[in-house]
Amino acid sequence: MNDPNLIFGYDTVGDAGVYKLREDLAIIQTVDMLTPIADDPHTFGQIAAANALSDVYVMGGRPVTALNIIGFPAKLDLSILTEMLKGGGQKTGEAGAVILGGHTIKDDDLKYGLAITAVIHPKDLVTNEGAKPGDDLILTKPLGTGVISTALKAGIASASAIEKINAQMCELNKTAAEVMMDVGVNACTDITGFGLLGHAAQMAQASGRSLSIDSYAVPIIDEAREYAAQSLFPGGSVKNFEFVKPSVRFSDSVDDDMQMLLCDAQTSGGLLMSVDKSRSDEMISALRTRGVVSAMRIGEVAEHSGASIYIQ
Repeated sequence: MNDPNLIFGYDTVGDAGVYKLREDLAIIQTVDMLTPIADDPHTFGQIAAANALSDVYVMGGRPVTALNIIGFPAKLDLSILTEMLKGGGQKTGEAGAVILGGHTIKDDDLKYGLAITAVIHPKDLVTNEGAKPGDDLILTKPLGTGVISTALKAGIASASAIEKINAQMCELNKTAAEVMMDVGVNACTDITGFGLLGHAAQMAQASGRSLSIDSYAVPIIDEAREYAAQSLFPGGSVKNFEFVKPSVRFSDSVDDDMQMLLCDAQTSGGLLMSVDKSRSDEMISALRTRGVVSAMRIGEVAEHSGASIYIQ
């Protein structure tokens, strides 16, 4: 699309589009929706909102408005819809954005999401294209929501595991994004449906670099390892593994369970930042001081080579 004000989107790999309104103002727009990933409708509403908002936080944007998008089965009680919308509204309000309205259709399956509009100065925009050799890679949330959600659907997830993933998926990437903008990064992506390696591969390709990831440094929710050993991965995680396999080289020390966890499809996952090594310690310290306690340095960026990602 030949429009000089289209800064990011259309033919780029990312979750949101960016359009310049004037020299000092651009809007970021995205839309995302989910089928239920939590039994409680209020919690599900919060998760769906946090997941959609992440698409603008990853670019450094400030959410301003939102529109609800709903598919609702006629057989369900309207109290479910009410609680779901309350959850979404609560989380959107926490982000400082206003819900303007939305649209609902009858559907066989319950679906909920939001279209988000955010603002940013064009010069402040963060994308997944700027990773530089020598950068450290920092991840802000642990992996494992996909495999634990699958265990929940199978009826074998522990109460502790469910509580952990619900709290994590409801957590906005707002604070992490604010720290990212304060300290400065070269590139960033959020970890959602394509898993850590899928989104990392997009960053590597967009930046024309290769990435090296230390699997032992990647934070994993404890119970996720147990369910991974039982192969309780969602179908999306299996597809992610097949997709990234040609561009990823695993060392012999990375077992099959860990390979799959690195591809586990996440909902409302953390940010993966490419940070100049001179700012890496400052970034980790600032994130943890602000409450992003799981932030970890998990690897680094190298010059482009035969494999996009090397896992040790």
